Parts: sequence; structure tokens; C-alpha cells
Amino acid sequence: MSEGNKQEKRQKILACALVLFTEKGYLHTTVREIIDQSGFGTSTFYRHFSNKEDVLKTLLSDFLEQIINRVNDYFTQEKNLYLRLVETKRVIIEVFAENKELAEIYSRVPGISESIDHVLSEFDARFLDFTIKNIEYGIKKGIFRKLEVVPIAHAILGIIKYAVYKWVVLKEISIEEVSHMVTSFQESLAVGLMQEST
Repeated sequence: MSEGNKQEKRQKILACALVLFTEKGYLHTTVREIIDQSGFGTSTFYRHFSNKEDVLKTLLSDFLEQIINRVNDYFTQEKNLYLRLVETKRVIIEVFAENKELAEIYSRVPGISESIDHVLSEFDARFLDFTIKNIEYGIKKGIFRKLEVVPIAHAILGIIKYAVYKWVVLKEISIEEVSHMVTSFQESLAVGLMQEST
């Protein structure tokens, strides 16, 4: 079997699991249902994944990696630190909007298992590190005021998670309102961070 064929089968299993996790919920979806939906045999499933949790971890890891990659791509294009601080959050929300099913799973699965929480925690740590470094760089360059950056980074992550949760789980706001909530928070935060001109 060619490497491309293996990847296609793996991706189809992931796509089928995503549909089932979204429709039925992670806890109510069985490995048998994922196998049946994919049209492959049991051995094909287990050649790629050890269990249902492994599928979920892969979906989340791939999704969170996509977010990090998009933010990194934006950083290579934009050098203005103020715009980086504000617009990277818009980029993140765009990735959530493009992947509503994954956004819903991301919002619903914390606490399911230690290994799932570990995947989410790794993303949080990478996001926080990335945000802290960006703000510290702005402080070092004299663009941002000297403030405690760790609470600021946590607040940024918190508003993103809260807004996405209100969108995909509570269904109280639209994706446009998510984007507005997050970016207006970022704009207000950026104004507070900016060093006063002397």
C-alpha cells in the first residue's frame, strides 16, 4: 500500500469521526460507528489509531497546529506589533470559523480525559508562550508599556475560548459577533499596552 493511500484512509477515518463526534457527541460515538462510517475494516482503523481517544487527540492536535501555523504565517507578513497583537486574534477566529465542527469539539471536550486535557494544555501553553513573547518584544522595542504580560496573555486566551464557547456550544452569538468581541477586546487591550508618545 502506498504512503498516499495510507494517508487517504487515515484522513477519511478522521473525517468520519469528526462528523460522528459533531452529530452524536464524542462520548456517544463508538469505534464501530467510525469504522462503519469510513467503510474500512477494523484492522484498517487500528493500523492508524489505537482507540477513539487517539482519533480525538489527532483531530485536536491537527486543528490546533493549523491555528498556530496560520498565526505564524501572519507574523511573517506583518511587522507592525500593534497590528500583530490585534489581527492575529482575527486570524485565529477565521480558523475557528472555517472549522466549526472542530471548534465545537474543542469547546466541548475539556475534562473528558487526562490525555485530551494534555493536548489542550499543550496548545494553551504554546499560545501563551507565543503571546507573551510578542508582548515582551513590544516592551523591549519601547512600543508597549512595561506591564505584567502573563495575566494579559491569559486574558487573551480566555476571551477567545469564551467567545467560541458562546458561538458553538451556547449558540448565543454568531461567528461575526465572536470576531467582533475578540478583536474589540484586543483593540482595547492594545490601546492600554501602547507606550505614550513623549
